[in-house]
Amino acid sequence: MHLIDTHQHLWNLQQFPYAWCAGIPALNRSFLPGDYAAAAAGTGITRTVFVECDVDEPHALAEAQHIQSLASVSPAIAGIVASGRPENENFRTHLEALAQLPKVRGFRRVLHTQPDELSAQSRFIEHVRLLPEFGLSFDLCVLARQLPQAIALVDACPHVSFILDHAGVPDVKGRAFDPWREHLRALAERPNVACKLSGLVAYAGPDWTVADLQPWVEHVIACFGWDRVAWGGDWPVCTLGASLARWVEATRELTAGASESERARLFHRNAERLYRLEVASS
Repeated sequence: MHLIDTHQHLWNLQQFPYAWCAGIPALNRSFLPGDYAAAAAGTGITRTVFVECDVDEPHALAEAQHIQSLASVSPAIAGIVASGRPENENFRTHLEALAQLPKVRGFRRVLHTQPDELSAQSRFIEHVRLLPEFGLSFDLCVLARQLPQAIALVDACPHVSFILDHAGVPDVKGRAFDPWREHLRALAERPNVACKLSGLVAYAGPDWTVADLQPWVEHVIACFGWDRVAWGGDWPVCTLGASLARWVEATRELTAGASESERARLFHRNAERLYRLEVASS
């Protein structure tokens, strides 16, 4: 069964600056389309959704424009989640520019590196509420301890479609199920929120097993159900814990007991709906 990777990163350090990369030596190099193609070979991944890579602020629009140019010649890039700053006064103008890019389907402002109060600012909330006007969803990228802030933002923006990245970044290695477990359940009670099964291997340490991942995956599905989950590779960040191919293999093992319909929803059908992608014939 084929997969849509809803969380693909690409960055070229010779083209745009990504200051955060300097603090993570393993990621402090360029990761290009050819590198992803090699990593994904034989995995069953057929299409991707590019997710912004926290490019330095002045280059947010240029990054999206560059990926649009790649997508225009590579149909494998089916959608784009673009970057920007809802806390800025000129955010509507930024959204109007993004609206000119036909593959842009969503928006993300990385919050896990920012003060917890950022998403509670009135201007931030007001600007996030603009997203439906432009046909965009919001990717929530928060740490497990910030899930209460995520819930507050969702409650303040009931007409926005939210997609939680990386299952809320739980401490898989430290087996810190609580309070992540309860906070995730509370977030899932909001019907306008979906969740990506992505990133878990990056937080599991190098020696993880499928059994280590199982309780986290089971809890995500128990909370969100099979209709509000989507699979993501989180390449190349996933390489901190596993190759992309190993994460795909683990996902197939973790869902071996699910029905074909359930796996299809996780692997590609929900991605098509959540990111408004063209529906494949199979």
